Amino acid sequence: MKSAKNGRDGRTRIIEGALRRFSQDGVSATTLASLREESGVSVGSFYHHFASKEHVFGVLYADTLRLYQEAFLGELRRHEGAQEGIEAIVELHMRWCGDNRERAHLLISERPPKRDEPGGPEVSESRRAFFRQVSDWWRPHMKGGLLQPVPTTMCYVLWLGPATEMCRLWFAGAHQPTQEEITALCEAAWQSLRQQPKSL
Repeated sequence: MKSAKNGRDGRTRIIEGALRRFSQDGVSATTLASLREESGVSVGSFYHHFASKEHVFGVLYADTLRLYQEAFLGELRRHEGAQEGIEAIVELHMRWCGDNRERAHLLISERPPKRDEPGGPEVSESRRAFFRQVSDWWRPHMKGGLLQPVPTTMCYVLWLGPATEMCRLWFAGAHQPTQEEITALCEAAWQSLRQQPKSL
């Protein structure tokens, strides 16, 4: 049932409140009481929608990951060229994190739910499907001698590791990235992932 006060149902209010609390305090430091206070729901309403704080986090993490992956794949598919795709994703990563700071903070700072935890199965399946689709885009460029054959983890570290670290500094208020720096991150990602010409 929707709240007459704000027109949002209890589940939505809990999710929105949890996003604010988790982003500001971290999941481990957030209490169930603070979640209820932030969302303005009763104990009964909370347990009607969620079994625990961990359940809220699992649902929120899985949903956030889905939104990020959809944006990532949508941008990647717009680019047929290897360099254009690699660099566009770095731009997208920085833009998405800036536009969705609380959700981005969740992805960057919190451990994802394990497979036996709430949200874990959804996250595992989402990642499998995501990496399969990224591989489908990557493979022709690799066979064409443009991109390296790198394992999934190493691919992420080389592609988005520096950009993610820049976002950590940004969110902490330590540094505001400039467009020149973002362009440099794009170029660095391409140089890290492209196949280098073989020396004679």
